[in-house]
Amino acid sequence: MTRRTSYEPGPAQGARVDKSGDAWTLVVVRELPHPPAKVWKALTQPEHLSAWAPFDADRNMGVVGPVTLTTVNAPTAQVSETKVTRADFPTRLEFSWGGQEIRWELEPVGATATRLTLWHNIAKPWIAMGAAGWHLCLDVLAHALADDPIGRIVGPDAMKFGGWQRLLGEYSAQFGVELPSWGPKAGAAKDAAQEPRA
Repeated sequence: MTRRTSYEPGPAQGARVDKSGDAWTLVVVRELPHPPAKVWKALTQPEHLSAWAPFDADRNMGVVGPVTLTTVNAPTAQVSETKVTRADFPTRLEFSWGGQEIRWELEPVGATATRLTLWHNIAKPWIAMGAAGWHLCLDVLAHALADDPIGRIVGPDAMKFGGWQRLLGEYSAQFGVELPSWGPKAGAAKDAAQEPRA
């Protein structure tokens, strides 16, 4: 947590929404200056997930099969018994989390970098919130991969973090959605932990 106090998230960028009727999918693209094999470890191995992800896994997710995911910092315990449905090292990982489908794709960029793309189906009212949450998670991931950890920023803690409100507003404007009616204060932490999963 050496640089946590000086961390400030950048502007809302690198995200879009794919729409199919009422089904909305958040798509986030981030380029990381690390090879796909290193990024794959961060996405699949419990000891690496614990540095940045909004959930803990009870096993290595780099293999198809059952896995238990526990949401971090939820006001009440949220445990998902789920399954990794695809694990193609080091290019594609698919699983569900709390009933929401997650897909990661890793594409090499040059000899030493990775274009990481996330697909996460999130209901329209929560899509900007999910984007803001994943924005913070991916920033924390980038720091962890660079051996400059700043610690997880997830769940209700993320909503209290400086810059999160700004990101929420920026993503809401980009996606053309209203801010959640409960606003960023009373009751938000509980509702947020239950709905957007990021």
